[in-house]
Amino acid sequence: MKKVSFVVDSYFQDNLIFDKEQNKVPIRDNALDKYYKLYETFKEAGFDIATDDINPIERSDIVIYTDMPKKLPSEDMVAKSFLIMMESPLVRPENLDLKKHRYFHKVFTWSDLLADGQNYLKFSYAFTIPTSIPKKLDKEHLCCLIVGNKSSTHPDELYSERRAVVRWFEQHHPEEFSLFGTGWDEYTFRGPKLIRAFNRIPFVKQSMQRLFGDVYPSYRGRVSSKNVTMQDYRFAIAYENIKDQEGYITEKVFDAFFAGCVPIYLGANNITDYIPKRCFVDKKDFETYEALYTFISTMEKQRYLEYLDAIEVFLNSAAADPFRVESFAKTIVDGVRKEKEG
Repeated sequence: MKKVSFVVDSYFQDNLIFDKEQNKVPIRDNALDKYYKLYETFKEAGFDIATDDINPIERSDIVIYTDMPKKLPSEDMVAKSFLIMMESPLVRPENLDLKKHRYFHKVFTWSDLLADGQNYLKFSYAFTIPTSIPKKLDKEHLCCLIVGNKSSTHPDELYSERRAVVRWFEQHHPEEFSLFGTGWDEYTFRGPKLIRAFNRIPFVKQSMQRLFGDVYPSYRGRVSSKNVTMQDYRFAIAYENIKDQEGYITEKVFDAFFAGCVPIYLGANNITDYIPKRCFVDKKDFETYEALYTFISTMEKQRYLEYLDAIEVFLNSAAADPFRVESFAKTIVDGVRKEKEG
């Protein structure tokens, strides 16, 4: 039986990334489903897959890396090394360092620009997709945003646009907007590693927050489940971390779908190649937040229901297949198996 070494951060070792119940690591909303399905599919295909602490790289027939590793495979390891390019260039710019791709036999990528069906195999962010969604029409709250407070100097980052929409609602319609997530009520040190080390000292962070930290009146705290929280809102801000990356469509829009909440989307410039426009509100259609607010706040129940119906139709259609955990697992396993059997 061929051994597969799945290289992950220490946090997910001991096969925790493959934990079906996801009760050993605090990951919300079944975010690890795709990895359990990958594990299951490899096993069904006759492969012994485990994290790299159990199946060491040196003693495995296949090595799969999630995002670009700091230590690249050696020349004699290239034939058995595969890369799953999960993160965007905003979070992991090294993922798009094409010179490093030569250290991998194949690269699995979300990027439509890279995917060629040969050296670069296309995958999509994947989920356990429900057949039905909540369709509450009499919701008390209008709009929410659930995300961590981050920043970046990347020219295509959307972190600042998230803060812009938060501040707009706080200034103009504070009673109709709620902000949730981590980092909005604490000071975060940024910059060199030595400076960022202060983030590990609670007393220092708390003191800096009191003196210099931004205050967000719309902040309502953290959530244990995005799905449960979003069900109380008609709309959710669903901005990707980065804009204009063809094929980079993450959980942001799907979290809203599954909760029966209509997403207000900004991110991939070709999202309608994957998801029908009738399923979401496209931020690009509105020049100002005032225009966007007018559109969502005056939407009649029947029009809102049409969005929810369209979402449910999409989730049950073949168009949603690329986003299913089964498709993710099949793409990876078939891509590896074809090479090994060929």
